[in-house]
Amino acid sequence: MSATPAIADADHAESPLQTSVQYVKGVGPRLAERLANLDIHTVGDLLQHYPNRYEDRRDFTALSQVRDGDVACVSGQLIGVATKQTRRRRMKVTTAVIMDDSGKAEMVFFNQPWLQKILGRLQGREICLYGKAERVAGELSFRAPEWEELDADADSLHARRIVPIHGATEGVTPRQLRRAVATALQGYVTLVTDPIPASIRDQRQLMLAGRALFQIHFPDSPELLEKARRRLVFDELFFLQLAMAERKRQTATVLPGIAFPFREGWLNELTDQLDFELTDAQERCIHDIQTDMAADHPMSRLLEGDVGSGKTVVAAAAILGAVRAGYQAAIMAPTEILAEQHYNVFRHILEPLGVSVHRLVGSVRAKGKRLIKEAAADGSVDLIVGTHALIQDDVEFQNLGLIIIDEQHRFGVVQRLALIDKGAIDRAPDVLVMTATPIPRTLALTAYGDLDVSVIDEMPPGRKPIVTHWKGPHQRKSVYEGVRRLVEEGRQAYIVCPLVGESEKVLARAATELHDHLSNQVFSDLRVGLLHGQMAGHEKDEVMDTFREGDYDVLVTTVVIEVGVDVPNACCMVIEDAERFGLAQLHQLRGRVGRGEHQSFCVLLGDPKSPEGKQRLQVLERTNDGFEIAEEDLKLRGPGEIAGTQQSGMLKLRIASLIKDQEILHEAREAAFKLVEHDPGLQAPEHAELRAVLQTRYGEFALGGAA
Repeated sequence: MSATPAIADADHAESPLQTSVQYVKGVGPRLAERLANLDIHTVGDLLQHYPNRYEDRRDFTALSQVRDGDVACVSGQLIGVATKQTRRRRMKVTTAVIMDDSGKAEMVFFNQPWLQKILGRLQGREICLYGKAERVAGELSFRAPEWEELDADADSLHARRIVPIHGATEGVTPRQLRRAVATALQGYVTLVTDPIPASIRDQRQLMLAGRALFQIHFPDSPELLEKARRRLVFDELFFLQLAMAERKRQTATVLPGIAFPFREGWLNELTDQLDFELTDAQERCIHDIQTDMAADHPMSRLLEGDVGSGKTVVAAAAILGAVRAGYQAAIMAPTEILAEQHYNVFRHILEPLGVSVHRLVGSVRAKGKRLIKEAAADGSVDLIVGTHALIQDDVEFQNLGLIIIDEQHRFGVVQRLALIDKGAIDRAPDVLVMTATPIPRTLALTAYGDLDVSVIDEMPPGRKPIVTHWKGPHQRKSVYEGVRRLVEEGRQAYIVCPLVGESEKVLARAATELHDHLSNQVFSDLRVGLLHGQMAGHEKDEVMDTFREGDYDVLVTTVVIEVGVDVPNACCMVIEDAERFGLAQLHQLRGRVGRGEHQSFCVLLGDPKSPEGKQRLQVLERTNDGFEIAEEDLKLRGPGEIAGTQQSGMLKLRIASLIKDQEILHEAREAAFKLVEHDPGLQAPEHAELRAVLQTRYGEFALGGAA
């Protein structure tokens, strides 16, 4: 699902814009091979490789006016060139001298002796150059600047204009990319069609697609550059929102939903056995879900809440409503640990009400799996909690009416649809998606735009904020002493192993080494457990049960502890090398403590070298508000990594920014949803091209999807 911008024809196999980039004049097979490292394979890819930034080279600065450290565009007559070899023959230095009416300057190039011949042919001619200037003892020089011969009759790509700087790679310079893009524009831009309906273009005052492509690469003015960018950003977000609108329409119309009956006072059956009061936010979200479930169209709702906000009870209310109406429910979680946690919690809440709960995960023995599948098929189980095992072909339900998907961002669209397909034959099941990763509003509109959203924005009363400290590595000893004091008071602690690589084996080895060090040297008199992803499912369960029962004082763990573990007596977490973790991940890890009556602490042990790394840890120190943290995370990292949207494939944005383009996002969403409302399925003849582009870009998600 590639989120490409306004080039409609680039999405069609028969289009000339699908021509291999090697056939662009001046590219050829060798450069095309290097361009592939930038994910540029076709002419369309090249035209959609937008500049990272721009340099204003419209005016030449007199050489005498250039100061030390200036980045300047200058011109002059080339009056000399020479190449010398430094002592011990280590380096060849080529120096060229230019002169204008006000002074002289040197261009200096290292280990490029071939420039001697090239520049030698240009002596006496006018050249221009662009780069960072140095003045040493009054002498002006530029190290390895961009340069070209000035031809009064030629339209320069590299000077006398606002010059684009395209993202490059090894073996490809911005200068080469600039020339390749210019050639492609000359030969192909007239083939670009404009799929956005004229009525929307006129209403939104959008530049035509072909002109926008020219201006985004080679703008005639800052004003036209901004208009071009607005057009291409609108396109990118419009098609994404069009996919969301069409998906939402289909969910509501392909099959009728289940109108679950809710008798008056039904919720009291659940709340009467709880030892706490529901928050106003929980009651509001339950009301949203009840309203959806009672309607005759399928529910498609996102339940969003910070760590510890009480999503589980809200989900339990939905399950109870479905079961009391004679339907089954299923919960799909991304990991066995989280599935086991849900299984234990929902059994505790729902089994006293007569709801039967089973679990289906990879570690369940073959005989157990067979019995569970039989129970699902004959309707003798009300709720099944599982992992990806739930979407296997041989898993069937008699009457599945409610699907709950936890941490949806860890599943692909196809997996979600595969579970939905197991619903009742003549009715589409209701779907509730849950996430403990607070999502900024703009990201929710893009990654989850086909879902209605309910937010638990209130924490249970009496919950003490977690006190977070950022400590340097030199303070590790005192941090460990603080852990020991808490253990002596009867509390427990997590120590999270640093992220040392992507491999589970590498992480497991690092955790094992840290466990050996702590258990043998630092906490030799304490009970220290170990948990990592390479353990078998039953081993993880045994470790967590032992820790939960208080038989470990300290648990050394990798990020498998991140979601779904609830040990109220664990009130301290130390995160080693915290700068290696993302902001949202640190917040999720921190949420494993602070779940009991005791004051909890999180210590971030880290020594970040970058300003962004320091800012991440400072944000965690400052606030426990997951939504504020999510907004900061979006600013620091961008949308690709937040909430796993990069993995889902929905947010590979080439030009739009969810931080700076919020206004355009809302415009695009309004236009897309209104269009689908007026022309469901985009069946009108004038929308044929629009439909074709949408099918190509989001075929798995929109216009029928791929179940």
